[in-house]
Amino acid sequence: MFSSEEKKHYMELAFAEAEKAEAQDEVPIGAIVVAPDGQVIGRGYNRRELDNIATHHAEILAINEACKNLNSWRLIDCSLFVTLEPCAMCAGAIINARLKEVFYGAPDHKAGASGSVVDLFAVEKFNHHPQVIRGLYSEKASNMLTNFFRAIRAKQKEKKLKAKTKENDASPSQID
Repeated sequence: MFSSEEKKHYMELAFAEAEKAEAQDEVPIGAIVVAPDGQVIGRGYNRRELDNIATHHAEILAINEACKNLNSWRLIDCSLFVTLEPCAMCAGAIINARLKEVFYGAPDHKAGASGSVVDLFAVEKFNHHPQVIRGLYSEKASNMLTNFFRAIRAKQKEKKLKAKTKENDASPSQID
């Protein structure tokens, strides 16, 4: 099990990945995979918009890199640290990769598959059940996502306002 300081360190690395996504106008989600010896063997951040690939979630990219680095699809005794609760696709990848533990920050009340909407890790028929530690630095993770979406909404509102102003400027003036 990880100490509090180690958990903090690994979550900070996941947040650094999320910041890379945010800098590229991607939803700020970051993930890392940690080997049993404490070495970071996989990193990823959300790249769906950049790559136009639906499966390019932070967890999937981190898991793929970890598998390459270990030269194995089995990530037995490895841990995943991610800033947002995994979705169903990512939970499936976590189960299939045999990750030992999942630490996540913010819950995802729209698509979370680790307890918020559904809990795939608790389905008895699956052959693997990682230990899940929920809400690690959840306030920071939630704030990062909230601020990102607030900024997007503000940009969209500004864009609509500019379009409306242009439209009004282009229409002929009314004479009384």
